[in-house]
Amino acid sequence: MIQTNPLILRSDMIRCALCADAPCDNACGRLQPAGLLRSIWFRNEQTAALKLPEENPCADCDAPCEKACVRPGEVKIRSLISRLETQVRPICETPLPETEECLRCDLCGIPLENPFLLSSSVVASTYDMCARAFEAGWAGACFKTICSLDIREASPRFSAIEGNDGSIIGFKNIEQLSDHSVAENMEIFRRLKKNYPTKFILASIMGQNDEEWGELARLCEENGADAVELNFSCPNMAEGGLGSDIGQVPELVERFTAAAKRGCGIPVLAKLTPNVATMSEAAEAARRGGADGIAAINTIKSVVGVDLHTFVSAPAVHGHSAVGGYSGNAVKPIALRFIAELGKNPQLAGMHLSAMGGIETWQDGLEFLLLGGGSLQVTTAVMQYGYRIIDDLKAGLNLYLREKGFSSVKDVIGQGLDSLNQTTDVLERDSVLFPRFIEEKCIGCGRCVISCADGGHQAITLDAERRPRLNGGKCVGCHLCILVCPQKAIVPAKKRIHRG
Repeated sequence: MIQTNPLILRSDMIRCALCADAPCDNACGRLQPAGLLRSIWFRNEQTAALKLPEENPCADCDAPCEKACVRPGEVKIRSLISRLETQVRPICETPLPETEECLRCDLCGIPLENPFLLSSSVVASTYDMCARAFEAGWAGACFKTICSLDIREASPRFSAIEGNDGSIIGFKNIEQLSDHSVAENMEIFRRLKKNYPTKFILASIMGQNDEEWGELARLCEENGADAVELNFSCPNMAEGGLGSDIGQVPELVERFTAAAKRGCGIPVLAKLTPNVATMSEAAEAARRGGADGIAAINTIKSVVGVDLHTFVSAPAVHGHSAVGGYSGNAVKPIALRFIAELGKNPQLAGMHLSAMGGIETWQDGLEFLLLGGGSLQVTTAVMQYGYRIIDDLKAGLNLYLREKGFSSVKDVIGQGLDSLNQTTDVLERDSVLFPRFIEEKCIGCGRCVISCADGGHQAITLDAERRPRLNGGKCVGCHLCILVCPQKAIVPAKKRIHRG
């Protein structure tokens, strides 16, 4: 059974560096432990467990993989793989799918091998990069935005917010558009389409006027692009009425969408900015202009980190910085909100939604599909972990679809929309769902007590043996305790209790 909460946590392998050409693989003569560790990291434990041989290959092993590790002795590789066998495989009810047929879908009627595309950024900015991504298994790429402007990038141009495990959870960039000429980019398109005819090429463009939007769209079609994405949302190209300045003005969205449509006969998607209160007005304007789909979200305007000695925010360029675009897993809740808004809008019915914003795992991608996304775009996770993440994105989603009995990934699109309300006013408020403590997993840390006392309703105490005890008369069922428990030893009860 697909687990909502992983049995093996990222924190269990926090010291794993997710190496390139991993020394643990070279040291092990029986398995490729690096791939199994990555599957754990990307919440794809069941696929990893199902790939193990019948007999535990680590049982009689002296763990040369751990000795070869770049952090010798710090990553318990043998224990982690053994746990895949003893804790995860017993709950696996569905064998690994033999094909990826369930992942096949389309973008505006054009076939996709799977829903995963690179989004317009540095990860899709050269022929070699796109070719390597296609070889790895990505269905296509939205190429870095093409323009006629003279692009000269700042250095440095990235900064980040890290989680407790050192991984990037929020990422800021002040990067602009493709620094290749239009002619150079057209040559790349021709080569990609010739050598990878089944891969999807989505050409991101940005014009300065009606004529240029139309001309760039025409050139992209003539040189092999399958569809065009109109960049109305780059937060780093706002000067002079470009980028997100357009996406905030529905009249301009409609006007430039129509200009691009006049220039080409392939599908056109409008990529909209999240730097607005609601996205529907701009999306409806794009539809009036003839757009076949919407892409969202682009990055969110942000300031990340201020140096406490120089007083300059990051990234600092010769003593100055700028507001930039924020991405990564931290923006996923905001991205999901906008995709759900578009997915529930009847005025946009039938339009393709190409969704993005913080996708790292197959579960992340599935959430966007459930709220109306028809294809999925990824950048920041690739920048951090590489094109190789496609293995776990595809394998995890493919196993989920088979286990749930879906014949196609298209069958899950929009399944989560009906239960989502725009406000909390309609929610039932006459019952309480208490937390339940799993004593065998509890270590008696008391984190639940602290959070409930100082951020909740003073409903949890520790007994003499440091076991949590719930006062049902005070508990309101907020579930703060469930969220803060480091052992995942608190879960919702199975039955709701109705108030007096």
